[in-house]
Amino acid sequence: MKNSTKVFAVSALAGALAACGGSDGGSSGQTGTVSVELTDAPAMDLSSVHIAFNTIRLKPADGDWLEFSLGETGTLDLLTLQGGVTEPLITNEEVPAGEYEEIRLIVDTENSWVTKESEGDAQFTLAVPSGEQSGLKLKGGFVVAADTSTSFTIDFDVRKSIVDPKGNALADFMLKPVLRLVNNLEVGTLEGEVDYAQIQSVRMEDADLAACSADYEGSVYVYEGADVDPIDLNVERDGANPLMVVPVKAQDEGTLYDWTAAFLTEGLYTVSYSCQVDDNQVDDTIEFEGTQTLEVVAGETTVADPIPLQP
Repeated sequence: MKNSTKVFAVSALAGALAACGGSDGGSSGQTGTVSVELTDAPAMDLSSVHIAFNTIRLKPADGDWLEFSLGETGTLDLLTLQGGVTEPLITNEEVPAGEYEEIRLIVDTENSWVTKESEGDAQFTLAVPSGEQSGLKLKGGFVVAADTSTSFTIDFDVRKSIVDPKGNALADFMLKPVLRLVNNLEVGTLEGEVDYAQIQSVRMEDADLAACSADYEGSVYVYEGADVDPIDLNVERDGANPLMVVPVKAQDEGTLYDWTAAFLTEGLYTVSYSCQVDDNQVDDTIEFEGTQTLEVVAGETTVADPIPLQP
């Protein structure tokens, strides 16, 4: 395992709160400024996920809801916000300093939709239960501090959030949001390379290995903790799921593919690669390789050993 230090922008894998202002939770009259950005952990079979956000609300622990219009933001394709890319929602809004207990994103359901790679430009409806009333909810405390800048990231995990309602008449797909909030001072990045051509060649020659899925270069699965036995993603399974599943992307030349998992809190993680399609909703017997344990250090990028691993 190799480590390389990189300074990355306070952008996010789903949303960042950059707060300047007082540090004690109940300071009367003190204020800070808050900025929110949006980012996404990727989906598998969808080619776009367009969500129309129209309002963001912040709930002080000892105060009324604060509401900010997102009229200038418009409809965002969350699948363009991957690998550390973000989109600002609000920037440098002045708010009371202190503790906050919840964030809500209000969604315009009628102007939200998804597309699938297999269906071209055809738009499929997306139901967002209570999205226009109570909104997408992220509970959990954070502090807007006085005379200090603090940044947070909300990870909007589309891959776990978009589900097939299986006959539910509300819409073609349903949004059941999976969100997490991290402090950007406490996060780092994992990245690496995959030699897809070599992996595909070995699988074609070895009768005991399942072939790579057609027209699919694979994904890297990221799990919290060391030496985790890799398992597929099943959104209907309680626990044991990977934290995120990151698709690989072809480099400009050669057979190597890149992958990046951003905004991970400090600690140990297990990563593993599979070139077989995971449908996310049943227990698949997909095969993994290149499994390794990596350490995330705040403010740094940890580079994984190339996959497949060398003997």
